[in-house]
Amino acid sequence: MKEFNIAGVCIPEMHYMVDISAKLENITKLINKGKYFTINRSRQFGKTTTLYMLEQKIKEKYIVISTSFEGIGGDILQDEKKFSSRILGIFADDMRFVDKEMSDKLNGLNTGIENLDDLSKTITELCYNSEKKIVLMIDEVDKSCDNQLFLHFLGMLRNKYLDRDKKKDYTFHSVILAGVHDVKSLKLKLRPEEETKYNSPWNIAEDFEVDMTFNREEIATMLNEYEEENKIGMDIGEISEEIYKYTSGYPFLVSKICKVIDEKINKIWTIESVEQAVKIILKENNTLFESLIKNLENDRKLYGVIYEVIVNGVRIGFNIHNQVQSKAAMYGIIKSENDRVKVQNIIFEKLIYNYMISNRETSSKIETKYADRNKFVNSGILDMELILDKFQELMMQEYREKDEDFIEKKGRLIFLEFIKPIINGVGDYFIEPEMIDNKKMDIVIKYGIEKYIIELKIWRGEKYEERGVEQLLDYMKIQKEETGYMVVFDFRKEKKEYKNEWIEVEGRRIYEVVV
Repeated sequence: MKEFNIAGVCIPEMHYMVDISAKLENITKLINKGKYFTINRSRQFGKTTTLYMLEQKIKEKYIVISTSFEGIGGDILQDEKKFSSRILGIFADDMRFVDKEMSDKLNGLNTGIENLDDLSKTITELCYNSEKKIVLMIDEVDKSCDNQLFLHFLGMLRNKYLDRDKKKDYTFHSVILAGVHDVKSLKLKLRPEEETKYNSPWNIAEDFEVDMTFNREEIATMLNEYEEENKIGMDIGEISEEIYKYTSGYPFLVSKICKVIDEKINKIWTIESVEQAVKIILKENNTLFESLIKNLENDRKLYGVIYEVIVNGVRIGFNIHNQVQSKAAMYGIIKSENDRVKVQNIIFEKLIYNYMISNRETSSKIETKYADRNKFVNSGILDMELILDKFQELMMQEYREKDEDFIEKKGRLIFLEFIKPIINGVGDYFIEPEMIDNKKMDIVIKYGIEKYIIELKIWRGEKYEERGVEQLLDYMKIQKEETGYMVVFDFRKEKKEYKNEWIEVEGRRIYEVVV
């Protein structure tokens, strides 16, 4: 029986897989045109599986040399002679169980190679005498992309590519590199003594514009395969939509949710199961999450951008030429949506919120005295009115003397830190992505079967106050809720009034608290 796979290459005979035939067709078009390109996407984005499936698709038409620099030894990249004399041997080793004839041919040619010039001539001979055009695929190029010798190798392939088009050389028909970094952005020192002069060894590469995320219809193809084998009776359209909502089609996260539901939630495929799977995933550690957090910790500018976007609701225009944004996009943390910076998916957003909250928890223990859940739960139902009253009390006692800038920047995070231990383990929260800006944020808390809509907003005057009530009311209608809650951060020193009251609007009730 097949299973969902989240580690290594996915094999159709062994694993439930998304149908990526449309993506493969688009990539094949680049190969047929003889293009050189890089599949540069963030960690666990399906690059290795895509290369494997691509090889299966084109192997009748082309000879495919598929290798990885994942385990390449450090010594080979330190010496031109070692690299030049051993690289064809590496290719041959990877071919020996796939195409023994080509493996033997590579080993036969791998003699007397002393430098990159000799290697270039050998590649010419290989490709000139081949009955089929040869496609070279190299996975995990990040392991070598900061090495000047590897970049010289790419520069050699670049020159051969240019000479091929001028009918002056024979070389690989297409070269595909796969990794996180865009190799086109790497620079090669022209001469060791000229530290300031650089050139790109891969500027001939075609832009790779194939969308590697899974859309709703593609996710449904994997669920269809699972349904045909297991006969669960799931609503495939509904589940694929919910999975997409949380993942935005990030390949690892899509498969991870499915794997958790299949193996840890007893094959119960409902919207609630998807939500439960997300909660389980966020409590686990994995290399993807570790990498994301590490990037935030190591780059305070990046941390600041993400904080402004998801906590303060600042709308930042996306510019790929902005170094911080470009780096974040490369690592899969952010994306461009309507030309604005947006965190790649809801799971990443929740992970970052939890990380930021934990940072505050470790630096401030003030809120812990309010974290006793028993105070706020009656018969399994949250007493949200009491929770907000206690939050108001906290703000009055502990943050009264803080300046406006502090509260405006930290207020929302303080509230999330306050509410999280109360609902932890039983409930969950999510930020409505379409209802956040620098004036308001809508939070939906789910606790048991109940749902609570809370709007956090900053006092900007009576008109904004009225508009905030109208917006909350509209959102309550969308969510089919009769009761809503509003927390207003008021920075005025003299006219500020700490109030908490119920108001009724169009037959719906809103509890408003000013802090």
